Amino acid sequence: MLPNVCSGGIKSFGALALIMSCCASTYARAQQSPAASDAASAKPGVPDIAPIGVPVAKFLDIPEAARGPRIDPSKGFRIEKLGEGLYLVTDSFYQSMFMVYETGVVVVDAPPSYAGKIGQAIASVTNKPVTHLIYSHAHIDHIGGAGTLGGHPIVIAQDETARLLRRAADPDRPLPTVTFAKSYTLKVGSQLLELSYPGNGHEPGNIQIYAPAQKTLMYVDVVFPGWIPFRRFGVAQDVPGYFQQVRDLDRHPFEKLVGGHVNRIGTHADVKLQIAFDDDIKAAVGAALKSEPFGPVPNSADAGNQWAVIADYTGRVARTCVATMTPRWKDRIAGFDTFIWDQCYAMEQSLRVD
Repeated sequence: MLPNVCSGGIKSFGALALIMSCCASTYARAQQSPAASDAASAKPGVPDIAPIGVPVAKFLDIPEAARGPRIDPSKGFRIEKLGEGLYLVTDSFYQSMFMVYETGVVVVDAPPSYAGKIGQAIASVTNKPVTHLIYSHAHIDHIGGAGTLGGHPIVIAQDETARLLRRAADPDRPLPTVTFAKSYTLKVGSQLLELSYPGNGHEPGNIQIYAPAQKTLMYVDVVFPGWIPFRRFGVAQDVPGYFQQVRDLDRHPFEKLVGGHVNRIGTHADVKLQIAFDDDIKAAVGAALKSEPFGPVPNSADAGNQWAVIADYTGRVARTCVATMTPRWKDRIAGFDTFIWDQCYAMEQSLRVD
């Protein structure tokens, strides 16, 4: 799809000429508008956060509150009890869960970075076998170690995850044996897990796994407790859908959130922090899309290069976004400088075409 670079609202074009025509008129109106001139004069300066691809000598320090408990390097993982029979496993980059019931164990995700040690983690609690494996979604980095668990567990996933895995034909991600569309209740012994699909955001098939007795929700790649989201809002396929899912999380009755990444569990305070970040970056980019003029390119020799015109415009929008967000967020959220440029580019793309 050709991008919508106008603030006026045309969502798709049959030809690039329509983009140029629309944006030229927008640019002319902005040049004549006192409000636009005032907004442009109030623009923030050049950001001090290095753009994508520029080497950085030292990234910003990580706030202690975002670090979580220390990982024993001799083990390479840690477990944390989340409630009766429910445990977190993490290597500080990734997170998964397992639930112990009377005759077996349910595993939720198997990140390849430590999947070979999940058995060791389970053995530190119980000698019962793994009977079920739940996939949060299809991405390799969360379930690519499933083939190393051994045995023949029942594999449960949402329909869209099953479709994506059939397409991938990856032996390290065995196909699910049980699938569902909207919801599925897994009752094993006295333990209960409620699985639900809220729709696309991060990826089709990405589900919520809720343990009501333990008040624990696992929802992967949506909230990154204490941290800026991974690049481009966790590589969300549907940014507006993703934003809404974060907001909806604040109404969920969980007390502990397993987000699939970083080294600590999350709380509603982490959800509220991400909602505030999402709202702020959306406002910053929306303002930049209006205040930054579309064209001309700095070098007249590039006048016939339509992609150069668009790249220059979106680059200036992203730069303004980064400069706006930096004083507000660099000390509030861990890893701000690692992915803020990515977030600003993802936001301007979404606001223009979604």
